[in-house]
Amino acid sequence: MARIDDPRHDSEAGCAEATLDTTRIDDTRIAAVRALVSPAVLLEELPVTTAVEQVVQHARADVARVLRGEDDRLIVVIGPCSIHDAPQALQYARRLLQVREQLGDALLPVMRVYFEKPRTTVGWKGFINDPRLDGSFRINEGLRRARELLLDIGALGLPAGTEFLDLLSPQYFSDLIAWGAIGARTTESQSHRQLASGLSCPVGFKNGTDGGVQVAADAVVAAGAPHAFMGMTKMGVAAIFETRGNADCHVILRGGRQPNYDAAAVDAACDVLRRAGLREQVMIDCSHANSAKQPRRQLDVAADIAARIAAGEQRIVGVMVESHLHEGRQDLQPGQALREGVSITDACLAWEDSLPLLQSLAESVRARRGLAARQPRRSAP
Repeated sequence: MARIDDPRHDSEAGCAEATLDTTRIDDTRIAAVRALVSPAVLLEELPVTTAVEQVVQHARADVARVLRGEDDRLIVVIGPCSIHDAPQALQYARRLLQVREQLGDALLPVMRVYFEKPRTTVGWKGFINDPRLDGSFRINEGLRRARELLLDIGALGLPAGTEFLDLLSPQYFSDLIAWGAIGARTTESQSHRQLASGLSCPVGFKNGTDGGVQVAADAVVAAGAPHAFMGMTKMGVAAIFETRGNADCHVILRGGRQPNYDAAAVDAACDVLRRAGLREQVMIDCSHANSAKQPRRQLDVAADIAARIAAGEQRIVGVMVESHLHEGRQDLQPGQALREGVSITDACLAWEDSLPLLQSLAESVRARRGLAARQPRRSAP
């Protein structure tokens, strides 16, 4: 007599043998499924404090005012290419906090705190995916440690920015993010545009990897509109989300087949934005294709931008800089100790070079402000 509940197959007890065993055609390439902590549990374990909440709210409002032309400061998103060591990230945050206090009249610094890394082929996918850097993929631990770090950075009084790559992870920490980015590989993604339309923070869309700006302009238009899509609530339940649209989105020039940070590139990008009915404003990424991934070339890019700002350029609302405690990058090798404060993804500028870069940008904003003050006011008609 045939057994009804055959342990060799995933059949329900009491079902006839003719019942289709879906495990033969479903999940055939899934090696394991592990429980994921719900966002609500993590937020209860690591709640946002009133002080951190105020840091986030004020920074979001400040960034939005810059985007709307109500604040002439320059947004500066600066920090490591990716986070792989929380204590080192906090060390960097303390240094950047001093800059915020010294140059805050001209700059609006936001620390780059990137936990997720898109890979061209394969490789380490970030602090959330593999926090122990050993291929153990302890994602629950990564989510917890990521939120802890954001709370620690916020407690210092410093706002944080990140790239939104995974569509579920924002539920675990987006309440702590003052500014977000959608990367060049995902700017064209409908899912990421929908996500941005519902995020509470301002969001920058990078131009495509080929350098095309139209795709980013399209993304800003799409994210500014209401959407309905499927997602996961903070209770970990599948749901349909309806968004109101995000009016605080903008384009980031990060280069492509060639750099696109110069005056001609800004003119061309603003022409695309104008034709799309958008504000003529850009943030410029000093790294990636604009620096050919050579960290010290970010200094030249920033110097060029600073000169144009000092001459009165108003359309550049922000810059991005990849910077760490020490210059360069290193490979993540099993059993090999890592050098402290050196990136394990893209090469970064050293802090000792980042500080004068920030000071130069601040001086350029002050010079632009002084230039505007000296210009004669138009009399009312």
